[in-house]
Parts: sequence; structure tokens; C-alpha cells
Amino acid sequence: MATRWGICSAGKISHDFTVALKTLPAEDHQVVAVAARKLEDAQEFARKHSISRAYGSYEELARDPEVDVVYVGVIHPYHLNACRLFTNAKKNVLCEKPLAMNTKEVKEILDCAKKNDVFLMEAVWTRFFPVSVEIRKLLAHGEIGEVKMVRTDFGVPLLHVPRSVQKDLGGGALLDLGIYCLQFISMVYNGEKPESVQASGVCLETGVDETVVVMLRFSRNRMAAFTCSAGVQLPNDAIIAGTKGTIRVLSPMWCPTSLVVNGKETQYPVPEPYLPLNFTNSTGMRYEAEEVRQCLLK
Repeated sequence: MATRWGICSAGKISHDFTVALKTLPAEDHQVVAVAARKLEDAQEFARKHSISRAYGSYEELARDPEVDVVYVGVIHPYHLNACRLFTNAKKNVLCEKPLAMNTKEVKEILDCAKKNDVFLMEAVWTRFFPVSVEIRKLLAHGEIGEVKMVRTDFGVPLLHVPRSVQKDLGGGALLDLGIYCLQFISMVYNGEKPESVQASGVCLETGVDETVVVMLRFSRNRMAAFTCSAGVQLPNDAIIAGTKGTIRVLSPMWCPTSLVVNGKETQYPVPEPYLPLNFTNSTGMRYEAEEVRQCLLK
């Protein structure tokens, strides 16, 4: 039976996610409903993507008995309320990153999902790309020896985008871009917590961070460093250096399609979209969607 998706919000990221779902077999994934704060936005989205039901409120989507899992594509200050709404309605949830604005909100979301015994996943889509799967395999097999250093950066000029610079909209480089660098480092070091974190950055007049540079020290003298910036373009690649070699993820490291292992490059292209996308390599969201399906089946 197909996993039946409900889409929460009719914005740009929800568009790309829905396009990505269409690259997967229809017998496995179906979008059955979409909700927006304005009914006409939901109806327009439904028309564009051939979705049978459109709702003018998130509450109506939460009440839809045909929906197995909800993709939450609202901006991050609204993640807490949306996740609470859907998990309390006993819906499984895939919530866009970052999961919430702070630790307190994250804890509340997790508690709510546990209390209602539903599946919840943060949509850190990078983790499910074939490149990331291959990296984990290489590290598990000790392909580059002991990892001593991880370096990555993610910088794109976003100061013209209101959502990126306004505090009440969850702006700032760290929440938007830095999370990709941090999740990469965390993946390489297998979820281990760093022993120390040193960070320095500059803030905009709006009170959100524009550029942040972070150094992390792990056990056994292993290091990591990353830079994230909403002000300038950076190389946007990642390097894992070990005692026997290096793994390099070419730009865009947050949705990677090529991997260089000890100088040898391999390509992992993503499928072509059936509609124009808003963001780079967005059909790669298919990998996290399939992961959700596999988790639900289990």
C-alpha cells in the first residue's frame, strides 16, 4: 500500500518536496492532501500537483483520516505548533530542518511525538543522499584510516531574503546553513558530542547572525571546523581527512552528487524534475521520503 502524504504549507520547499515525491513509484508514495493558511493557496498548489484535497487550515489536514504522514514545510518559528498539532492528531511527521528554534522547543516536539506514539523525523535530507550513504560505508570500513579532521563550509548571499535576516522569521546563518555543516560533522564522528566548542561570529542590525566560524574538538585529539554565512558565497564543499587518505564532497555539500575518495571522483546524479524547482537538487528529497516510508513499514 502507498504511503499517503499530507503537505503542510504551499510554499517553495513544499513545492520541491512534492515534485521529489513524484520521482518515486506511485504505488509507494501518494500526495493525498495539501493545507495552507489561505484556501486559495492550497487550491492553486493542489491544481499544480494534481492533489485531490485542499484545505484552508492546518487543523483540517490534521483531521484527514486518509493521511498517513504529514510533511511540515512551514518556516521554522512555526514548527513547534505544527508538530504539536499533527502529533496530537496521531499523525506521523516529517518536519523540515531545523526541527525547532531552540532546545526547549525540540524537547516539547519530541515529548509530544512520544506521548502520541507516532513517527517523527527531522528532514535533514543530506543524510539520505547516495553520497552520504557511501561516506558512512567508507568510514565504517576504515577506508581513510582514523579521521583526524573534518572541515566544511556553507555560504550563500541571502541578505536580500526577508526570512533570512528577520529574527521573528527564524533568520540567521546558523539555523539555515550551519545546521548542514554541523550535521555533516556529527555524521562523520558518529553522533559523538564534542569536548569543546569555540565559536565567533558577526550579527546583523536585525539581531541575527550573518557569519559564524566554529571550531570543535572531539576525543582523541580529533578536530572539526566550519564556517556558515548568509552574507557571502563560500566554496560549499566538505573534506574528511584521515590517517590513510581523504574524502571530499564537492559543492553543493548539502545536496551532494559527487564524491572524491583519495583523488578518484564518482558521480551520483539526482532524477530530473517534472516541474521547475526552487532550490538546488531538490529531487534529492526523494531519498528522505523513501526513508520515512521504510521506517513506517517497520
